[in-house]
Amino acid sequence: MIWLKAFISGLLATLIFHQGLFAVFYMAGMVPSAPFNLTPVPPLGVPAVLSLAFFGGLWGMVLWLLLGRLKGLVFWLGNVIAGAIGPTVVAMLVVFPMKGLEVTAQTWTGGLVLNGFWGLGVALFMVLMGAKAAQKA
Repeated sequence: MIWLKAFISGLLATLIFHQGLFAVFYMAGMVPSAPFNLTPVPPLGVPAVLSLAFFGGLWGMVLWLLLGRLKGLVFWLGNVIAGAIGPTVVAMLVVFPMKGLEVTAQTWTGGLVLNGFWGLGVALFMVLMGAKAAQKA
Protein backbone atom coordinates (compact mmCIF):
# COMPACT_ATOMS: atom_id res chain seq x y z
CA MET A 1 0.00 0.00 0.00
CA ILE A 2 2.89 2.36 0.75
CA TRP A 3 4.14 2.10 -2.83
CA LEU A 4 0.71 3.04 -4.16
CA LYS A 5 0.73 6.08 -1.86
CA ALA A 6 4.20 7.02 -3.11
CA PHE A 7 3.02 6.68 -6.73
CA ILE A 8 -0.11 8.75 -6.09
CA SER A 9 1.97 11.36 -4.26
CA GLY A 10 4.29 11.72 -7.25
CA LEU A 11 1.37 11.83 -9.68
CA LEU A 12 -0.53 14.47 -7.70
CA ALA A 13 2.63 16.50 -7.08
CA THR A 14 3.17 16.57 -10.84
CA LEU A 15 -0.34 17.79 -11.60
CA ILE A 16 -0.54 20.31 -8.75
CA PHE A 17 2.96 21.44 -7.77
CA HIS A 18 4.99 20.95 -10.98
CA GLN A 19 2.33 22.05 -13.45
CA GLY A 20 1.06 24.74 -11.06
CA LEU A 21 4.49 26.37 -10.87
CA PHE A 22 4.90 25.85 -14.62
CA ALA A 23 1.64 27.79 -15.07
CA VAL A 24 3.08 30.64 -12.98
CA PHE A 25 6.21 30.63 -15.16
CA TYR A 26 4.07 30.62 -18.30
CA MET A 27 1.91 33.52 -17.15
CA ALA A 28 5.06 35.46 -16.26
CA GLY A 29 6.40 34.86 -19.78
CA MET A 30 9.32 32.78 -18.52
CA VAL A 31 8.50 29.65 -20.55
CA PRO A 32 7.17 29.49 -24.12
CA SER A 33 4.75 26.59 -23.80
CA ALA A 34 1.59 26.32 -21.71
CA PRO A 35 1.20 23.89 -18.81
CA PHE A 36 -1.14 20.90 -18.86
CA ASN A 37 -0.14 19.95 -22.41
CA LEU A 38 -2.86 17.72 -23.87
CA THR A 39 -0.96 16.82 -27.05
CA PRO A 40 -0.99 13.02 -27.52
CA VAL A 41 2.41 11.36 -27.13
CA PRO A 42 3.60 8.01 -28.45
CA PRO A 43 3.40 5.13 -28.04
CA LEU A 44 -0.08 5.11 -26.45
CA GLY A 45 -1.31 8.53 -27.57
CA VAL A 46 -2.10 9.71 -24.04
CA PRO A 47 -1.94 13.45 -23.31
CA ALA A 48 1.58 14.65 -22.51
CA VAL A 49 0.56 15.88 -19.07
CA LEU A 50 -0.78 12.44 -18.14
CA SER A 51 2.43 10.80 -19.37
CA LEU A 52 4.39 13.30 -17.27
CA ALA A 53 2.17 12.57 -14.24
CA PHE A 54 2.70 8.81 -14.68
CA PHE A 55 6.46 9.25 -14.66
CA GLY A 56 6.07 11.63 -11.72
CA GLY A 57 4.37 8.76 -9.91
CA LEU A 58 7.28 6.45 -10.69
CA TRP A 59 9.72 9.09 -9.45
CA GLY A 60 7.60 9.41 -6.30
CA MET A 61 8.27 5.74 -5.64
CA VAL A 62 12.01 6.34 -6.12
CA LEU A 63 11.92 9.21 -3.61
CA TRP A 64 10.13 7.03 -1.08
CA LEU A 65 12.69 4.25 -1.58
CA LEU A 66 15.56 6.68 -1.00
CA LEU A 67 14.07 8.95 1.66
CA GLY A 68 11.12 7.22 3.29
CA ARG A 69 12.99 6.46 6.52
CA LEU A 70 14.18 10.01 7.08
CA LYS A 71 12.52 12.24 9.65
CA GLY A 72 11.88 15.91 10.21
CA LEU A 73 13.68 18.59 8.22
CA VAL A 74 15.99 16.04 6.62
CA PHE A 75 12.96 14.29 5.08
CA TRP A 76 11.59 17.55 3.66
CA LEU A 77 14.92 18.88 2.38
CA GLY A 78 15.86 15.45 1.04
CA ASN A 79 12.70 15.34 -1.05
CA VAL A 80 13.28 18.85 -2.40
CA ILE A 81 16.94 18.16 -3.24
CA ALA A 82 16.49 14.64 -4.63
CA GLY A 83 13.34 15.76 -6.43
CA ALA A 84 15.27 18.61 -8.02
CA ILE A 85 18.33 16.63 -9.05
CA GLY A 86 17.11 13.15 -10.08
CA PRO A 87 14.35 13.96 -12.57
CA THR A 88 16.21 17.00 -13.92
CA VAL A 89 19.39 15.06 -14.69
CA VAL A 90 17.41 12.33 -16.46
CA ALA A 91 15.35 14.91 -18.37
CA MET A 92 18.36 16.94 -19.51
CA LEU A 93 20.72 14.07 -20.30
CA VAL A 94 18.25 11.49 -21.67
CA VAL A 95 14.76 12.82 -22.45
CA PHE A 96 15.60 16.18 -24.04
CA PRO A 97 18.25 14.76 -26.40
CA MET A 98 15.90 11.90 -27.38
CA LYS A 99 13.21 14.42 -28.26
CA GLY A 100 15.63 16.77 -30.01
CA LEU A 101 15.05 19.54 -27.44
CA GLU A 102 17.74 22.07 -26.65
CA VAL A 103 19.48 21.77 -23.28
CA THR A 104 20.59 25.13 -21.92
CA ALA A 105 21.44 26.73 -18.60
CA GLN A 106 17.87 28.01 -18.55
CA THR A 107 16.36 24.53 -18.98
CA TRP A 108 18.66 23.17 -16.26
CA THR A 109 17.70 25.97 -13.88
CA GLY A 110 13.99 25.71 -14.68
CA GLY A 111 14.11 21.93 -14.29
CA LEU A 112 15.82 22.13 -10.91
CA VAL A 113 13.30 24.68 -9.62
CA LEU A 114 10.21 22.89 -11.00
CA ASN A 115 11.33 19.46 -9.89
CA GLY A 116 12.45 20.68 -6.47
CA PHE A 117 8.98 22.12 -5.96
CA TRP A 118 7.56 18.82 -7.19
CA GLY A 119 9.68 16.99 -4.57
CA LEU A 120 8.20 19.20 -1.86
CA GLY A 121 4.75 18.22 -3.15
CA VAL A 122 5.63 14.52 -2.99
CA ALA A 123 6.71 14.88 0.64
CA LEU A 124 3.55 16.83 1.49
CA PHE A 125 1.23 14.27 -0.11
CA MET A 126 3.04 11.40 1.64
CA VAL A 127 2.39 13.11 4.96
CA LEU A 128 -1.23 13.98 4.08
CA MET A 129 -1.96 10.37 3.11
CA GLY A 130 -0.55 9.15 6.40
CA ALA A 131 2.34 7.31 4.80
CA LYS A 132 4.77 9.53 6.65
CA ALA A 133 4.31 11.22 10.01
CA ALA A 134 5.24 14.91 10.07
CA GLN A 135 7.53 14.31 13.04
CA LYS A 136 10.72 16.01 14.07
CA ALA A 137 14.14 14.34 13.88
